[in-house]
Amino acid sequence: MSRTVIRGGLVVTASEEIHADVLIEDGRIAALAASGTPAADAFTAERTLDATGKYVIPGGVDGHTHMEMPFGGTYASDTFETGTRAAAWGGTTTIVDFAVQSVGGALREGLDAWHAKAEGNCAVDYGFHMIVSDVNQETLKEMDLLVEEGVTSFKQFMAYPGVFYSDDGQILRAMQRAAGNGGLIMMHAENGIAIDVLVEQALARGETDPRHHGEVRKALLEAEATHRAIRLAQVAGAPLYVVHVSAREAVAELARARADGVSVFGETCPQYLFLSTDNLAEPDFEGAKYVCSTPLRPREHQAALWQGLRRNDLQVVSTDHCPFCFAGQKELGRGDFSKIPNGMPGVEHRMDLLHQAVVDGRISRRRWIEIACATPARMFGLYPKKGTIAPGADADVVVYDPHAEQVISAAEHHMNVDYSAYEGTRVTGRVETVLSRGEWVVTEREFTGRAGHGVYTPRSTCQYLD
Repeated sequence: MSRTVIRGGLVVTASEEIHADVLIEDGRIAALAASGTPAADAFTAERTLDATGKYVIPGGVDGHTHMEMPFGGTYASDTFETGTRAAAWGGTTTIVDFAVQSVGGALREGLDAWHAKAEGNCAVDYGFHMIVSDVNQETLKEMDLLVEEGVTSFKQFMAYPGVFYSDDGQILRAMQRAAGNGGLIMMHAENGIAIDVLVEQALARGETDPRHHGEVRKALLEAEATHRAIRLAQVAGAPLYVVHVSAREAVAELARARADGVSVFGETCPQYLFLSTDNLAEPDFEGAKYVCSTPLRPREHQAALWQGLRRNDLQVVSTDHCPFCFAGQKELGRGDFSKIPNGMPGVEHRMDLLHQAVVDGRISRRRWIEIACATPARMFGLYPKKGTIAPGADADVVVYDPHAEQVISAAEHHMNVDYSAYEGTRVTGRVETVLSRGEWVVTEREFTGRAGHGVYTPRSTCQYLD
């Protein structure tokens, strides 16, 4: 029996803040007791961690990553080993990555391929969503089987014709199946057919720079697709989770539907909260570093996203971590923005950037934990095993120094990518020590974990539904 006690910290969860000592036993939270009380003083352990002046928070749950993701003739530069190590450095102890069905292939083939990539390589725990690229009768039957074994969410794309795209009929069929088996449809909501027309027209005019990526993927086409996805979900009687919401018009569609009682949820990402089209317009092709889809928006959209988080019209902040190196990967799109691999690095910095939002007064401490830990755990069927600090939960615990200052830089980060999207950004707050199922994976700013500690974690269905 292995025991650890974390003493003297401010335990922050989505529901409460309390100065408490935390007893960890055999990889799980065994007990909490107010610091300085006889109950806390009675905790004994082989290892004691002094968290005085620090926060003790649940490990982050990043519900949207793409490790080793094939895209545009190349692969995301982070492997499951490097990506989960970087996640741990940033205080994230669970990722849910996306297995990909190839067109013409079975869901099972895609899922097995992703299991093979991840197994034995992860520093922290992981689960899978399933990207459904080819809706047919066999695929629909497989969705039932995957839900039974803990892959309970399925992503579809209204974007990328010829790659991942599903038409409205395919989307409706998948939603109808999810309504029956308890699965959750995750939607990339952009009108890809219309966007492709605008891409073709922009290139014909000689508009080839990265900034044009943001100009052709119009906010109105995100809003239109969001509206259409909501209506299709209503017709199917299925819940809907809209990924990487970036535009204020799309937030408005979600807010309107939620006000009408529709089971629709929204996710945004740090890049939309902290970056903008100003980055896409950086000279000398530097803007390519910021090409992702949905794209970065003009800065004035950020206020609507923060308001959406405060009002719970947006419930989750994930990263959509899908890194491509500037040299040799992003550069594939020199002279043609449509050939720039879509994706940005971020898995290491989500918790810190959101803590900066606490420092700046945009969100509360508890809301920070809610949108980064508890709600993604509930959304994807991992709570209370993940996402909280309570007896019985996995001992995924972060000791966080709210006063330490740091400057985000590619020279310091641990992601396998040659630039930082937040280069030079000063933030207050830093991860100090990270435990994953009771094992010390980051110890006072030193990585002490190992590939293979992280295990596959089957999930129940969305816990926000009846």
